[in-house]
Amino acid sequence: MCCRRSIAPMPSPMIPVIDYADRADRLQAVLSRSASFSDEVDTAVRDILHAVRTEGDAALHRFTEQFDGVALEALQVPESALHAALDEIDDDLRRIMDEAAANIRRFHERQGPNSWFEDDGDGVMLGQRVQPLERVGLYVPGGTAAYPSSVLMNAISAQVAGVPHIAMVSPPQDDGLPHPHIMAAAALLGLDRVYALGGAQAVGALAFGTDTVQSVDKIVGPGNAYVAAAKKQVFGRVDIDSVAGPSEIGVLADDTADPAFVAADLLSQAEHDPRASALLVTPHRPLAEAVRDEIADRVPDLPRADIIEASLRDYSACIVTDTMAQAVDMMNELAVEHLEIITDEPWTVCSDIKHAGAIFLGPYSSEPVGDYFAGPNHVLPTGGTARYASALRVSDFVRTQSIIQYSARRLAKTGPDIVQFAEAESLQAHADAIRERLKQLNASA
Repeated sequence: MCCRRSIAPMPSPMIPVIDYADRADRLQAVLSRSASFSDEVDTAVRDILHAVRTEGDAALHRFTEQFDGVALEALQVPESALHAALDEIDDDLRRIMDEAAANIRRFHERQGPNSWFEDDGDGVMLGQRVQPLERVGLYVPGGTAAYPSSVLMNAISAQVAGVPHIAMVSPPQDDGLPHPHIMAAAALLGLDRVYALGGAQAVGALAFGTDTVQSVDKIVGPGNAYVAAAKKQVFGRVDIDSVAGPSEIGVLADDTADPAFVAADLLSQAEHDPRASALLVTPHRPLAEAVRDEIADRVPDLPRADIIEASLRDYSACIVTDTMAQAVDMMNELAVEHLEIITDEPWTVCSDIKHAGAIFLGPYSSEPVGDYFAGPNHVLPTGGTARYASALRVSDFVRTQSIIQYSARRLAKTGPDIVQFAEAESLQAHADAIRERLKQLNASA
């Protein structure tokens, strides 16, 4: 009697290839990844913030021991520890960080908003005065991964803006200090107010202030759901950069793109988070299928394979359109955080892009170039907010003040119109403030 050999089913592809006409469900999954939080997270964060506000340093010590497993002797990191961390890093890494910092500073120095004043005639001066924020707090993650690049991106843009007081918080390791690379980056930039604090309690300390941590005017920097929820809850008492959602990348490509390049770049974002999104949109089906196969070959060898597989399975795809114009329209709809254009004429395609956080043109402008080294800021809008939001920039760390110096001559001309406008809004005291001056001017005429 013959035995029939059972054949194991083929595993489903890590990243699906989807026709444009069938895109709706996958795009809905991507667009649904908003920076919202469960009731449990919101409630826990609310309780933590209340404790920090009412108990100060005592709450910070308690939560650090509870969540980080560290009993801190002091919340502030000694300057000697910061400089020791810088002295101890690998010489090549020190050189790379120096060069990256110089690139970032040079790029941001070209952004600076300027004060201006103009003589408007009749002795009237009008203008805008740009003032840096007084105190800024930087949150730098340091739990499952450490990001010295985030120190550079956030701190340098604030320094270029002229912020005089910059505080940095980052979770402690087992030794009670932040990750050595984070401390090294802080020392490299001359930051001396560094605190071994993480989570919602760190955000609360920056927002409300304690005996040790001075309150700030604005909090910037990425973090986990508890950090993001805390930033959202303290907004209004302080300013924040954004409530960031999971990372995302979109690649627009044609038949000139190298599948290995595209696959590698999609994976570079998928490894961030199980909810990260990595999308290839192309009118060339052979490219989509080749990228799918490249990804399947590469993922098993990557250290964060479990995270990548979840991202690819739930929020990623290779979508095949009928035309490049269709592909562009889809990317404009998604308004992705990182958009790569790998086509024969990337600048031509770029001219049709309306919404994206940052745009990378050509086969050698891999997204990590922007994350680490090129100079533009890697703190970018996510979750479709690139339709109205921008990369972190110098203007995020300043505020503008309108300057008005009116003259008696100009008020005599325009005062009656101002009175009438105020009365149209039923604001009699506004009108009277102008009318009082007009009386004096008329009497002296």
